[in-house]
Amino acid sequence: MELLDLIELRQSDRKYIKREVEEEKLLRCLEAGRMAPSASNSQPWTFIVVNEKGLREKVARASYGPLKTFNMFVPQASVIIAIVQEKKKILTEIGGRIKDKDYALIDIGIAAENICLQAAELGLGTCMLGWFDEKKVKALLNVPENKNIPLLITMGYTPDGYLHRKKIRKSFYKVVKFNTYK
Repeated sequence: MELLDLIELRQSDRKYIKREVEEEKLLRCLEAGRMAPSASNSQPWTFIVVNEKGLREKVARASYGPLKTFNMFVPQASVIIAIVQEKKKILTEIGGRIKDKDYALIDIGIAAENICLQAAELGLGTCMLGWFDEKKVKALLNVPENKNIPLLITMGYTPDGYLHRKKIRKSFYKVVKFNTYK
């Protein structure tokens, strides 16, 4: 499969079937995340794999929104990956302060997308979650209080014939400019 085809295939899946993700596939996805580039090669991430059923259910409940209106699909996922933001290299930290950019969050986004693209290639569905009770998730996963969890990723198999939605994107020249913004 060509890369653009894979990018077209990858979507935020919010429906999973009861089928465990094979360890080989899970490890391959984690390796794709581990191999992501990062500012000054800081690799500011730790991936916590939540695949034990009881713990996974608790983490899933911590992702529900107010009035239990968001993320109600999360308990269906076979795996939840919590990405913990780790300390950056000093050069990255200084550069980030000078440029007012959090390079670690950019790097984590790249690693997360690598995980999701690898999963799509392997026939797995994923969804990145930014809405969850971080304090509860940190407590459940024994993450130190001074660290952040910017993202959770759900992973699992989607039902046969599950609809792959056509991506609706702005037109090419609306988002691509050559040599000037105008």
